[in-house]
Amino acid sequence: MTSVPASPPVHPPIEPYDHGMLDVGDGNHLYWEVSGAPRGRPALVVHGGPGSGSHPYTRRYFDPGRHRVVLFDQRNCGRSTPHASDPATDLRHNTTDHLVADMERLRSRLGIERWLLFGGSWGSTLILAYAQRHPGRVSGIVISGVTATRRSEIAWLYGGAGRLFPEQWDRFREGAGARAEPSRPAGEGAAVPEGMDHRTAAALPLVAAYARLMESPDPAVRERATLDWCAWEDAVLSREPHGAPTPYADRPPAHQQAFVRICAHYFSHGAWLAEGALLRDAHRLAGVPGVLVHGRHDLAGPLGTAWELARAWPDARLTVIDDAGHQGSAEARRAVRAAIDALMG
Repeated sequence: MTSVPASPPVHPPIEPYDHGMLDVGDGNHLYWEVSGAPRGRPALVVHGGPGSGSHPYTRRYFDPGRHRVVLFDQRNCGRSTPHASDPATDLRHNTTDHLVADMERLRSRLGIERWLLFGGSWGSTLILAYAQRHPGRVSGIVISGVTATRRSEIAWLYGGAGRLFPEQWDRFREGAGARAEPSRPAGEGAAVPEGMDHRTAAALPLVAAYARLMESPDPAVRERATLDWCAWEDAVLSREPHGAPTPYADRPPAHQQAFVRICAHYFSHGAWLAEGALLRDAHRLAGVPGVLVHGRHDLAGPLGTAWELARAWPDARLTVIDDAGHQGSAEARRAVRAAIDALMG
């Protein structure tokens, strides 16, 4: 019997046919680009981080002959200006509400009536926030790696996960504490709430300490904090069955600093979202079809959030990928491509 080779997980590479900078006010300009079919069904790729910037690979989930693919860099990262790696860049006008408004402004600028939203990790949080505010503008949603950026999720990622990586978490904690003057080392000396270990209880103060460090006028302090944060992010992903071993440490220094500064800025404020609001208000997505693809080995964003969202969103379908973590796998990429094809036609 002749075996049939598996279909490739993504389409061949494509290049944008249009791009530009969108003035969104407050001195900010967003980079955007469009690829694929100019008259095709539109989709917006919403990148993660926050602060990671868009990646050309994500264009390849879409059929270039049928889909019109929009990528953009969220405020102060990627090719958007001003860049968060510059300490003079003011992040006060970079919040979840600002990004939701930016997406709607970009849709109007490109003359798109409704679009499919695709993204993962932080991108899924922003997708949910936008779609719950503008459900009539969304034709469908595909999420790979579900997060809702609840404070409980932030506490897991920057504290609770330390139970699995205690040596690396101690270095992450000590780095913040040693340079968080005049504060004491984050998390020390405070009562631990019942049912919560000291690592989880320390997570939110830790994130706040890093946010302060990333605003330091001393470039050496910012550089050290960036390296410590990225080392911890890499540690959490280090046991995944697929994916790069050091995806954060391998980024260019300016992109690292923007990523860490924006992440700490968002997470120290709970992304300006009421705790659990995106799950509570998932009913607003009724009538919007969605596919959630989540890796069972995802330690950065454990499966529980995807499960809760699928139960709360009446038109969502959850696909769990047994061999994938936060960075995905070939099987996860095939599932994403199939979901996009199914929803976009």
